[in-house]
Amino acid sequence: MSTEDATNVWNTNYTQTLVSNNMTWDIGHQMGVALAIADQDELKIHKLFPEAHLPVYGSEWAACFDLSASIRENDTVAVYGSNNTKTKRPMHDILSNGKPDGRGVTIYSGERCLVPTGLVFDLNESQSLRIHPRSGLSWKCGITVANCEGIVDADYVNETFVMLHNISCEPFAIKDGMRVAQGEIVQNNAQMSLVVVEAEPKPKTDRKGGFGSTGV
Repeated sequence: MSTEDATNVWNTNYTQTLVSNNMTWDIGHQMGVALAIADQDELKIHKLFPEAHLPVYGSEWAACFDLSASIRENDTVAVYGSNNTKTKRPMHDILSNGKPDGRGVTIYSGERCLVPTGLVFDLNESQSLRIHPRSGLSWKCGITVANCEGIVDADYVNETFVMLHNISCEPFAIKDGMRVAQGEIVQNNAQMSLVVVEAEPKPKTDRKGGFGSTGV
């Protein structure tokens, strides 16, 4: 919804009476809400360098957009091995069937790496970015998101990385521009107040037992 459309929705009358709260909003309040509604349809993205790849929706009704690796020639990628030793891995020549296939970074079986996107997401306070694995990479190549789902908070204003994990037995080459994950913008509720209660919660349904009690 554009700002103009949102304004028209809220500005059909000079005031909007809120019956439930017995309040009347003037035009200033209406404009503020209209702008907030319009902002929810926009995602502000800052490119840290011109070559960084912007997210792309794969289809008209796609729920998530694809996130791509943005790796420059002199960049290094942080890698953790299966023994939890951290290293920095530079770009190198990639071979495919014994033939040169561009430049990239290889992650080996059991390794985890932080793939740079070259992007900073400027989220509003009611949004978060969720990073999910790509189905094709997980199924066909055994490449998934190491923490199952990455979460970018609204107050995180640094480069977004994708934490990949090679759960296959084969090396996998990550090249600049490769789609490595998918992102979803989630509208968040306000933070909950955490209240400690003395009474242990009572059963709410006919469920009996604790962890794993409903079977496999």
